[in-house]
Amino acid sequence: MSINRKLEGRTLFITGGSRGIGKAIALKAAKDGANIVIAAKSTEPHPKLPGTIYTAAREIEEAGGKCLPCVVDVRNESQIIDAVKKAIDVFGGIDIVINNASAISLTGTLDTDMKRYDLMHNINTRGTFLVSKICLPYLKKSKHAHILNISPPLNMNPNWFKDHVAYTMAKYGMSMCILGMAEEFKKDNIAVNALWPRTVIHTAAVEMLSGINEAKSYSRKPEIMADAAYSIITKPYDHYNGQFLIDDEVLKQEGIIDFDQYLSDPANNGNLMMDFFLGEYPHDGFNQGKELAKRQSQLNERNNVTN
Repeated sequence: MSINRKLEGRTLFITGGSRGIGKAIALKAAKDGANIVIAAKSTEPHPKLPGTIYTAAREIEEAGGKCLPCVVDVRNESQIIDAVKKAIDVFGGIDIVINNASAISLTGTLDTDMKRYDLMHNINTRGTFLVSKICLPYLKKSKHAHILNISPPLNMNPNWFKDHVAYTMAKYGMSMCILGMAEEFKKDNIAVNALWPRTVIHTAAVEMLSGINEAKSYSRKPEIMADAAYSIITKPYDHYNGQFLIDDEVLKQEGIIDFDQYLSDPANNGNLMMDFFLGEYPHDGFNQGKELAKRQSQLNERNNVTN
C-alpha cells in the first residue's frame, strides 16, 4: 500500500514508539520517506522488553524515513512540550499524532493499588489527552491532520469492566477523547479516530506477560496494525472521523483478503485469541485464550507493563 509514498514529507509524532505496534507503524511510514518523532521513555534496553528510542530511530532511517528520537514520559508535560518544539524545529510541523503509549494491569478492584491505578490513568487517558492538546495547534496548520489513538471501541457490556475495571476505565478514557475531539476539531479538518486489533498482537510486552511460545501461537504480527493505521492516516480527513476502527475490517476495505500473512504462527491460524472489548466474542476469547488470559492477570498482579 506504500507504493505511492503517500506519507512522504509528512511528520508523525508517535508515543511509545520504541517497540511493538508503535514501532511497526513508524517503520511502515518510514518506507514512504516520512518524518518520524519517536516519543518514548526507553533509552536503555529492558532485559525483557528489547528496544530503545535510539535503536528504533536507526531502524526507521534504514527503512527510508527521517527520525527524531525524543525522551518522553507522557505523564510529563514539559517533556512533551520540549519534544513537540524539537519536532517543529527539525521538521517544520506535525501532521499526524499516534497515541500508542499505554499501561496495563489486569487486576480487580481490591487487587488494584492506587499506584497502578494512577499509572494507567496518567499514561492512557491523561497522556493521550495531553499529547493531543499540545500537538493540536500544529495539526491545525497541516493539510493532512490526523490523530489516531490505539484504543478500543466503547462497549458498555459489564463483562469488560468486572475483572479489570481500572484498566477498562483508562483505555476507555482514550476512546472518549475520540468522541470529543473528532467533533470539536471537525471545523479544522482534523480527523480523529481509534484503531484496535481484532486479535492479540504479538509484541515484547505480550511475551513478558504470557510467555513467548503461547503468545506467538495465538496472535497476529504488529504489521497488521501498521497496515491498518497507514490506510487510515492516508485518507482525506472526512473519510474516517470519530470512528472506532478494527484492524482487519479496515484492511478488508482496502481489498486485502489474505490475513494469513499476519499470523505470528502460521500453523495455528484457526486458534487466534481475540482481543478484549469486542462485543461479538466472549470475555476470554477462544478456549485456548482462557488459560492465557488467566496467566496474564496473575502476572499483572505483580507487574505493570508499559509500551
